[in-house]
Amino acid sequence: MAGNEQSTHLPRTENPAGLSTPGGHYSHVAIANGLVFVSGQLPIDANGQKLTDESFEAQAEQVLANVKAALEGVGSSIGQLVQVRVYIADIEHWPSFNQIYTRWAGEARPARAIVPTGPLHYGFKIEIEATAML
Repeated sequence: MAGNEQSTHLPRTENPAGLSTPGGHYSHVAIANGLVFVSGQLPIDANGQKLTDESFEAQAEQVLANVKAALEGVGSSIGQLVQVRVYIADIEHWPSFNQIYTRWAGEARPARAIVPTGPLHYGFKIEIEATAML
């Protein structure tokens, strides 16, 4: 295969508007074979402010807003979600998260896992990664 033909089969990466600059060697979104992979989103606003001292609920709202921005920034949506993986620092937050998530997801019911982890990076209480269709 010619070099440019092969490159069309490589994943495309993007950092959509509305999200802070990635803090490490990754992209917010990778797209391959019609699927959108959203990197783990933390409670960091578009200006890069870490919401470490905010309540769990405020952190969850920000993370879900980031997931939505990542999806919509590449032409996908909440309704096209296939799978969502939620990492929470304390399983005690599960009922609160489920309420917030239910409102956010609306009619969408992708596969989902909620994984209690103990302490997360920077002392955050939640991180979410997702896979959607393009």
